[in-house]
Amino acid sequence: MLQTYRGLHLKTDQGVRHHVCQATGRRPGPNPVSRAFAPIRVAFVGVGLVSLLINILMLTGPLFMLQVYDRVLASGSVPTLVVIGILALVLYLFYGFLEGLRGRILARIAQRVDVRLTGLVYRMSNMLPVRLGHRAAQLRPVADLDTIRQFMSGPGPGAIFDIPWLPVYLTIVFLFHPLLGLVALGGGLLIVVCVVLNEAMSRGPVADTGREAAGRAADVEIGQRNAEVVSAMGMDDALADRWQDRNDAYLLSQRKAADRTGFFGTLIKTVRFILQSAILGTGAWLAIKQEITPGVMIAASIMTSRALSPIEQAVAHWRGFVACRQALARLREVLAAAPSTADMLDLPLPCRMLELEQVACGPFGEPVPFVVNVSFKLQAGDGLGVIGPSGSGKSTLARALVGAAPALQGNIRYDGADLGQWTSGKRGEFIGYLPQDLQLFDGTIAENISRFRQDAASGAIIEAATLADVHDMIVALPEGYNTVIGRSGRNLSAGQRQRIALARALYGNPFLIVLDEPNSNLDAEGEAALVNAIKTMRERKSIVIVIAHRPSAIATVDKILCLQDGRMTAFGPKEEVLKKVVQPVPAARSGR
Repeated sequence: MLQTYRGLHLKTDQGVRHHVCQATGRRPGPNPVSRAFAPIRVAFVGVGLVSLLINILMLTGPLFMLQVYDRVLASGSVPTLVVIGILALVLYLFYGFLEGLRGRILARIAQRVDVRLTGLVYRMSNMLPVRLGHRAAQLRPVADLDTIRQFMSGPGPGAIFDIPWLPVYLTIVFLFHPLLGLVALGGGLLIVVCVVLNEAMSRGPVADTGREAAGRAADVEIGQRNAEVVSAMGMDDALADRWQDRNDAYLLSQRKAADRTGFFGTLIKTVRFILQSAILGTGAWLAIKQEITPGVMIAASIMTSRALSPIEQAVAHWRGFVACRQALARLREVLAAAPSTADMLDLPLPCRMLELEQVACGPFGEPVPFVVNVSFKLQAGDGLGVIGPSGSGKSTLARALVGAAPALQGNIRYDGADLGQWTSGKRGEFIGYLPQDLQLFDGTIAENISRFRQDAASGAIIEAATLADVHDMIVALPEGYNTVIGRSGRNLSAGQRQRIALARALYGNPFLIVLDEPNSNLDAEGEAALVNAIKTMRERKSIVIVIAHRPSAIATVDKILCLQDGRMTAFGPKEEVLKKVVQPVPAARSGR
């Protein structure tokens, strides 16, 4: 089945790596991350120019000290001191303005990147569990984008922009005296070695910290999502112990990362202090020999300290830099799998038929098919019941039909066109889906039924609710359709949640409606409403596919598909198939 991408799988080797298998054969376009950064490159050029002015203005301090020692003290001229003091004050104020301006520019660059990527990142974050299953817990694209934005808007990038000016300051020190330049250069090389070692030794612990943090967040989400089970079955202590183990591993990795970056940060600061004193000592010796003036001695010390200060600041923010770089790499690979819709034609919505040709599909994130060689064809108005024992692949097939999981081979065609030829948003206009695991969102009942569409019409919402026979229940609530149902619909009973989810599946009169165990939580009244809804939608020429164990759910379908161990064992008119797959109960023997 042609799709924008076939799927994702993970490998772990010094961190999570993401590999994307393309199925279209099209040459991939620019990565979305690259496209997000492309328009703001000129802004980075502006930051570089501002950094140039900032570093020129940072010469104010050394030059001021040079003039004070060599001119003011030698001449005893107070007016000269006042003039150069006022000039230094003006330059320092200008420096402060530019430093603040650079910070504001970087913050806005970070927010612009976030704005350009946040929608796609959110959609991919929702898509990853479908594509990767449980392995998606290791990936947090939204958190990665937050990491990038926070680092870019912090002081770290400013220090990085200042590092290239180190040779300029060292050159000025060389101009003061070659021996002073050699001392400063030796100290600078030592600090560079420390930076390289810091990068090599901190990369692994920082990556481990990121993985452990993602695992902790996943554990919290799982606990919150299953709070009722945790409380009812006394799992609090066991899960708390598991959390403690996970938290201990996180703290250990965080401690290792902090210890290593902290060690090198302290080492570099110590080397800088020693180097500053060494410059003063060397300068004093040269001043005694009258090869330089005392002012040059002080200016060289300040200049050397300023040259190495950005390196020290960069090391102080090194963990953030490494985390940002790793987050950027993960985000690039994840977003490389984002479906491209730039060259997709806006096809009309299907209304005639659904056809499967030798379809094979598997559970979330698994490359090995569980359901194989499924082929059938349905016309508008047909009703199909999918039956089979637990674990036969019924729900897996349902996910493939609605595009929630990619078909690993074969084709799923609507009116002859492959499902992948419609965008996700367009698919939502002709597909209704009620999953076995009921999934409602924190919002009002009306928002849930309308799938949170901004242009939802009240009439369409009420029509879907009425069709699911849940309208009277909704209007009986204190706030009616504006009732907030809470996260996962916890404020409602299981039956109410299922009927609201059914109304959501019916919203907009979709062409294909897939109902997975739609009566698992329904009472007799609810089952009657379900049967009526299926009948009504078929009369409206919708294709309805029902996956169920209970016979009442397939009472109004006309075709049956039987699955056994992932294979299609029968398909055809309901009466014929049921005669084949349902064995008669043998009569009881007399006397037994």
